[in-house]
Amino acid sequence: VAEWRILPLRRATLWVPQWLAKKPVFNSPLEAAMAFPHLQQPSFLLASLKADSINKPFAQQCQDLVKVIEDFPAKELHTIFPWLVESIFGSLDGVLIGWNLRCLQGRVNPVEYGIVMEFLDPGGPMMKLVYKLQAEDYKFDFPVSYLPGPVKASIQECILPDSPLYHNKVQFTPTGGLGLNLALNPFEYYIFFFALSLITQKPLPVSLHVRTSDCAYFILVDRYLSWFLPTEGSVPPPLSSSPGGTSPSPPPRTPAMPFASYGLHHTTNAFCGFVEMWLHHYSLEMYQKMQSPHAKLEVLHYRLSVSSALYSPAQPSLQALHAYQESFTPTEEHVLVVRLLLKHLHAFANSLKPEQASPSAHSHATSPLEEFKRAAVPRFVQQKLYLFLQHCFGHWPLDASFRAVLEMWLSYLQPWRYAPDKQAPGSDSQPRCVSEKWAPFVQENLLMYTKLFVGFLNRALRTDLVSPKHALMVFRVAKVFAQPNLAEMIQKGEQLFLEPELVISHRQHRLFTAPTFTGSFLSPWPPAVTDASFKVKNHVYSLEGQDCKYTPMFGPEARTLVLRLAQLITQAKHTAKSISDQCAESPAGHSFLSWLGFSSMDTNGSYPANDLDEMGQDSVRKTDEYLEKALEYLRQIFRLSEAQLRQFTLALGTTQDENGKKQLPDCIVGEDGLILTPLGRYQIINGLRRFEIEYQGDPELQPIRSYEIASLVRTLFRLSSAINRRFAGQMAALCSRDDFLGSFCRYHLTEPGLASRHLLSPVVRRQVAGYTRGPRLSLRFLGSYRTLVSLLLAFLVASLFCVGPLPCTLLLTLGYVLYASAMTLLTERGKLHQP
Repeated sequence: VAEWRILPLRRATLWVPQWLAKKPVFNSPLEAAMAFPHLQQPSFLLASLKADSINKPFAQQCQDLVKVIEDFPAKELHTIFPWLVESIFGSLDGVLIGWNLRCLQGRVNPVEYGIVMEFLDPGGPMMKLVYKLQAEDYKFDFPVSYLPGPVKASIQECILPDSPLYHNKVQFTPTGGLGLNLALNPFEYYIFFFALSLITQKPLPVSLHVRTSDCAYFILVDRYLSWFLPTEGSVPPPLSSSPGGTSPSPPPRTPAMPFASYGLHHTTNAFCGFVEMWLHHYSLEMYQKMQSPHAKLEVLHYRLSVSSALYSPAQPSLQALHAYQESFTPTEEHVLVVRLLLKHLHAFANSLKPEQASPSAHSHATSPLEEFKRAAVPRFVQQKLYLFLQHCFGHWPLDASFRAVLEMWLSYLQPWRYAPDKQAPGSDSQPRCVSEKWAPFVQENLLMYTKLFVGFLNRALRTDLVSPKHALMVFRVAKVFAQPNLAEMIQKGEQLFLEPELVISHRQHRLFTAPTFTGSFLSPWPPAVTDASFKVKNHVYSLEGQDCKYTPMFGPEARTLVLRLAQLITQAKHTAKSISDQCAESPAGHSFLSWLGFSSMDTNGSYPANDLDEMGQDSVRKTDEYLEKALEYLRQIFRLSEAQLRQFTLALGTTQDENGKKQLPDCIVGEDGLILTPLGRYQIINGLRRFEIEYQGDPELQPIRSYEIASLVRTLFRLSSAINRRFAGQMAALCSRDDFLGSFCRYHLTEPGLASRHLLSPVVRRQVAGYTRGPRLSLRFLGSYRTLVSLLLAFLVASLFCVGPLPCTLLLTLGYVLYASAMTLLTERGKLHQP
């Protein structure tokens, strides 16, 4: 338009005003669109942005987006919003990676990192766009098929999930089922994409070493949580979209939806969005358990007591089990982000003032923000986190990466670490006593402490505690549970749960529930002791069902597991000390001499490989320190006696026989040989005992060792094989003679009898029983570095005494013949004295 003065239109002529004809030529369609935003069609703006995303540098793209957000009205911006969100966070199917926030780091790409963090900051241009569209009440379709598996299965069965995030969002069709969408406002749409990009995107390659805490995504999560879950003051209002004024507030929500206030609307939506996308996952077997009649009755009562919204009375059918197809495998990055969420949640919930947190405060008018702080953990997080942790404890590999899950769990168990009045650690190493004011939290999260602790014991019993990484995990758990007064709180919670039902029989009709976010509870606070017992029972039954089988943490079954763990810790300490002593006895040049072949050629090793082999003496010291402290903490928690621990130490003496050699692992004799018992498997895993593994095959065909030259060994094998085939008859005849020559040939051409070897397997014994190998020549010894270096040294020493190569060879040959003759005589004499 700026280039043309007269535009032909069929037979007519369109005259353009002179002021418009004098405009300069634009360099791109986007510049023209930005010059006249009121004259452009939305599709033209979207096409221009898509073209510039391919042709322009990343920094220029972001600058243009900032101008577009500032200059264009919401009517045009709402058409580019879904494309922009997908281009930033990637597609929901994981094909498009977007800006790849999970790999973007400031120390690697400082320029792009700074641009992205400024654009996506809670006070940045992208959030201004969200609030600009929010003011106009635009809705965006989000496919239900990309929601977490339990949510998707529930919606497809026409059962509304319990989170208020889905209220009034789904339009159920008469047939229900597939193809459903959620009608989300701009803020919800943005949060859903942001949260799901952590899960839907493909896992990072193993070769790509990215520190999660340094990547842009992790830091943005931290900023968003700090912004929407403030610990001081009130929730910040939506940002101004223009320099001269503020955006109108979002339209009020329906009465059935909580928190219709101005800024808290975004806090609840952001928090619920993160929780739903990151925590609402569990395995198929857990989903089936949640469909049991008892569990569904609990959920139905809970929903009816929380909201007045209409829920479908239909019970889940078998179709729900078929609809649930999620294979949930959380990554370490996912777990680290969830831990960050829990830290912010504890800090947010603990920011209540003492007078607001007291039970009497519930009877007075309180702000919605204060109600939300009280209800955030029990209402939105507790059940989902419990199922999430249970899944991780049961399905995570038995390796050191479990540390991420462990620290997430321990962070949730210690809300006092994130309280504003927390005590600074003293100069001494003694842990601070857990205040009695945290007893309600411990009791209302009893399963988080007890059942998951028992689950950790079962995991620890199957790991290699000699590894410093595994020893550290046992130490961390024991240290947390050994905090003064915590074990007593847990034990008190178990006593409240195990109280007879008669104590609360007069209140069976009343269901304890979370607040309804209207500033009051359904019923007044009852007497303290009885109500505490009801809280604990309600917590356990709501998570495990009325027919659950509870295993007390301080009961006999758990105590047996603790004693087994204490025994394994003692054995692992002994093993680590043995490895340390073995390493200390090795000379400094052991590796070089082994390479040359001058040291022992035992390729089996004394202990199975673990982290100690790579990390050295410092790791041995750390492992011993972790295990020693963990054992002491377990003794404090479960009040183990010194006599019990001494028995474990004395029992280690039975692992060695009279000659000081280790016994075989515990096993029984079966038809085909030895069969390991569970104790034997534990002994092997922790390096306490091992089988003496020896090569039982043809020595000429054993694998090439590190002290041998591969090509030379193969050449010598072919040469010796040809000689053996050519002169087999002559060698057999010489070895059959009864004189000295026959003995001399037998010494060189035959190997020790197989009967003298330790054949541990009866199957192998049967295979080799009738097999005898004839005399043969072996030249493999000439392919080792030891032999070649020895010959080289002999020739060098001979040259110092002016002895040439040929005389030196003759002298070496003569010396070997004398040595072999002496060994032949000794061997024959030894055979004569054998019974």
